[in-house]
Amino acid sequence: MKTNTATSHWVSLYWKCQLIGWSLTSLWWAYQGLANSIEKSYTVAAIHFIGDCSIGILLTHSYRNLSLKHGWNKLNLNSLLPRIILSVGVLGSLFMLLIAIKLYLVRMYFIDQSVGSFTDFFKDNWMTLLVTGIRLMAVWVLAFHLYHYAQYRIHMAEENAQLSILAKQTQLNNLSAQLNPHFFFNSLNNIKFLVIENPQEARRAIDLLSDLLRTSLYRKEEHVVSIKQELNLVNDYLELEKLRFEERLQIQMNIPEEVMAYEIPPFSIQTLVENAIKHGISTRKEGGLVSICIEKQDSYLKIAIENSGKLSNSTTPGLGIRNLTERLNLQFAGKATFALTAQENDKVLATICIPAL
Repeated sequence: MKTNTATSHWVSLYWKCQLIGWSLTSLWWAYQGLANSIEKSYTVAAIHFIGDCSIGILLTHSYRNLSLKHGWNKLNLNSLLPRIILSVGVLGSLFMLLIAIKLYLVRMYFIDQSVGSFTDFFKDNWMTLLVTGIRLMAVWVLAFHLYHYAQYRIHMAEENAQLSILAKQTQLNNLSAQLNPHFFFNSLNNIKFLVIENPQEARRAIDLLSDLLRTSLYRKEEHVVSIKQELNLVNDYLELEKLRFEERLQIQMNIPEEVMAYEIPPFSIQTLVENAIKHGISTRKEGGLVSICIEKQDSYLKIAIENSGKLSNSTTPGLGIRNLTERLNLQFAGKATFALTAQENDKVLATICIPAL
C-alpha cells in the first residue's frame, strides 16, 4: 500500500509538472504568434496552444515510459549519458517533424491555402525547429533524470540511516548481553566469600543480588536510564560490597538533586564503582574510599568516581571499561568522553563527560 501511495503521489506530481510546464511554454509561443501576426486570430492561437501542448507531452511522456521500462533512471552516469544524447537527438527530430506538420496544416487550413508544398515549407523551417526541439527536449530530459537522481539519493540516505540505527541498536544489545553476565559473576564471587565467613550476611547478600537481578532484567531493553535509577542500583551494589569489606570500604557521594532526572547509559556509574572496588579497594589491606561526584557543566554532565589505589600499568582495559567506552561512543556518536587517570596520594579518578539529556 505504501508503494502504491508513493507511485500515485509521483504520478500526480509528474502530471502537474507536465501540464504546467508545457502549458506555459505553449502559451508563450501562442502569445508570440499573436504579437507578430498582422491578422490576430485567437482561434489559430488556441489551435497552436493545444497542438504544442499535445506534441510536447506526447514526446516527453513516451520518453518517460521508455526510460522507466528499461530502468534508465537506475543507471550510472557513464551508461546513462549516451542514452540521453541519443534520446535528445531523436526527440528533437520528432519534435521538429511534428511541429512542422502542425504549422503547415494550420497555415493551409486557417491562414493561407496557397502556402505551397510541405517539402518547401519544411526546407525553410527545419533548422529553427530542430534547434528549438533539441533545446526543449534536453532541458526536459535532464530535469527528469535530475529529479530521479535526487529521489534516489534521498532514498539511499534514508536506507543508510535506518541501517545505521539498526547496527547501533544491535551493537548496544550485544554490549548489554556481555555486561550482565560480567556484573553477576563478580557479585557471585563476592557472595562466595561471605558464605564461608558470615552465612547470615551471605543470605542478605543473596537478597541484594536478587534485587539487582530484577533491576537488570527490567533494564534489558533500555538504552538510557535516569541518574536516580542508576544510583538505586549502585546503592544496592555498594551495600552488597560493604557486607564483604565492612569498614575497609568507605563511601562518599556528592550528587545534587537537580541532576537526578538526567539520563545516562545503564550500568555506567555501577561499572566504574565496580572497577574502583575490584582494582582499588580490594588490593589494599587497609581498604579505602570510593567517592562519587556528579555535576552539570554547561551542556554536559560530568560523572567522577575517585578511589583509593594505584592505576594499573596494563595497557589493556578490562571488559567493563571496554564495554562502557564502546557504549558511550555509540550512544552519543563520539560526543562523550571517558578518562582514567592517576591522582596524587594514591588516588585514581575515572571521569565521564556526556551531553546532558
